[in-house]
Amino acid sequence: MTFTALHRVLGLPPGPLTDAMLDEAVGAGAAETNDLDWKSELPPMKGLPQTDFPKDVAAMANSGGGVIVFGVREAQKFATERVDVGELDEAYERSLRSAAITGISPPVFGLNVHRIGTDPRAVVVEVPASIDGPHLIYRNDYFGAPIRNDSDTVWMKERQIEAMYRARFDERRHATETLDALYSEAAGGRNSGERAWLIAVAHPRIPRFRERLTREEARAVLAEAEGLTLTYADRNGVHPMENVDRTNLRPGLRRWVAVNTATGERSTWKEAWISIHHDGSVTVATAAGAHRMSMDGYREGWQIESSAVECAIADLMALVRKAAKATDNDEYDLRLGIEWTGEQQLTILTEDASGRTYNGVSIPLHRYTPVETTVNAAEPEADFHWHVHDFAQDCVNQGGISNVLRIRPPAHDGSA
Repeated sequence: MTFTALHRVLGLPPGPLTDAMLDEAVGAGAAETNDLDWKSELPPMKGLPQTDFPKDVAAMANSGGGVIVFGVREAQKFATERVDVGELDEAYERSLRSAAITGISPPVFGLNVHRIGTDPRAVVVEVPASIDGPHLIYRNDYFGAPIRNDSDTVWMKERQIEAMYRARFDERRHATETLDALYSEAAGGRNSGERAWLIAVAHPRIPRFRERLTREEARAVLAEAEGLTLTYADRNGVHPMENVDRTNLRPGLRRWVAVNTATGERSTWKEAWISIHHDGSVTVATAAGAHRMSMDGYREGWQIESSAVECAIADLMALVRKAAKATDNDEYDLRLGIEWTGEQQLTILTEDASGRTYNGVSIPLHRYTPVETTVNAAEPEADFHWHVHDFAQDCVNQGGISNVLRIRPPAHDGSA
């Protein structure tokens, strides 16, 4: 659920932005703040990157995020009346997002654009917090870093820019340390030397603090992710999500845990554990080696089918997509590794044209180097599907495998 500066000034809990909220803010004469900016009209679509819009977005991003409300007139920074801003079509919305990318360096991704009301009409641009500051605005041969100073937008001094760069590096180091801890915890006790384990973790780059997820909310994340994962990868592989208890979730340390259900003598080879954290983080740990070949035979502990890697990635990404929605997060850092302590070298197996297991192109690995990426879980579905594919491709390429077999994203032109 969304929680913005408008919710804060009105004393409201997280929820959708509504026309009634704008009426209430105007009626109360709500004042502009660091994270709330009133604008009476939208900037012109033509030449949008050269208007003040990129500067306003960059200033919000440099100040920890906020909302720019188009359609409210102000006097001495206090809201006085509603003003109709006209129609905002999809082309205009794309232009707004594009201006935040092309007119700002580094770009500001993840703008949320809300159309509010019908008469009068308003537009609310929600600017996310960023760890990539300072965001700079270039004008010809000059650049500057805007920032909010209460209701005003001002330019940073040299020392402020220096401090923000230092904060950026500190935040990145902290994000890496958090991902390290999440991965180490998920991998703990999984490297017995009997079979390889696949460990995949995801953590929001800037967690948006909220109330704890209820069991019902976490269960809904799993249920929705279960349906979504099969749009990313087919069933011709082992999905970790199919081998955990998705209804009777257990409480863990600031998380809900879907425990392994593959406990039978003939099913332990597909053991899996999934957790959904209250801050939106997700972890998947699943047995990847020694999978069953037939009713009576199993692969060696160091042999991993590329389809199993793809299915695990599809599950992770579906969980990220739905957990992000439930916890109001967007950008995530991801890491996938394969843990193995045996003496033999890890081998990722693919399939030939007849669907038979094939190891003729596999590269034996002394160690699998964890693969990392960053995704925007709130981006359009087709773009996110391609991130699923590209992440999977990086993960299997390491083992000498060229092609992704199970994940089939839509064509880049939007056709199937």
